[in-house]
Amino acid sequence: MADDVCARLSRLDACAVSDALDQLGLPPSITGLAALSVRQRIAGRVTTVRLAAGRPPEGARPRHLCTAAIDAAEPGGVIVVEHRSGVECAGWGGILSNAASLRGLSGVIVDGLARDVDEARDIGFPVYARGATARTARGRVFEAETGGTVRVGAVEVGQDDFVVADSSGTAFVPADRIGDVLAAAERIAAKEAAMTREVLAGKPVSGVMGASYEHLLDRGDA
Repeated sequence: MADDVCARLSRLDACAVSDALDQLGLPPSITGLAALSVRQRIAGRVTTVRLAAGRPPEGARPRHLCTAAIDAAEPGGVIVVEHRSGVECAGWGGILSNAASLRGLSGVIVDGLARDVDEARDIGFPVYARGATARTARGRVFEAETGGTVRVGAVEVGQDDFVVADSSGTAFVPADRIGDVLAAAERIAAKEAAMTREVLAGKPVSGVMGASYEHLLDRGDA
């Protein structure tokens, strides 16, 4: 079942899923998370990590951030990191990219900064983030939680939710609404593909993108 869901999601782009979220009245997609390493759409089930400023609590077992998430994630999954600590440093790096790639993960999304971008590019591992930095996380931020609810932009993202990200944006889908969102997104994508074929066949775009396009996301036009 999960494999079928991920396969359907991987055939959609972020715009179609974003439109479906709008149509269903769900929180909208996120803007500004750029593909830093390779231009590649990613989609899959989410494993969450939340970072906080400072050093780990006294007595905590020494372990670098995001390593537990990589070990726990299923192949094809996406690591999502809340890095809203206000500290200018990386929430993801090169060794993590290599480990995630080896486990067959689809990519990582950092609501903050990432580093070792060239290394990720060299191995073809997708890193989405707000920007890049060379500053290490060590001594600056620590992993506060893995597998909990995180915030990305204005959207709350839960463990095992779903995501699709590409050059246009990042769309998160609550796990309990994935069926509704997939069905709506597939309908929207099919209708827009038909409109594109009409334009390429020579029909005036003003006619193709008329009322049927403007009201495509109205509730009930499903």
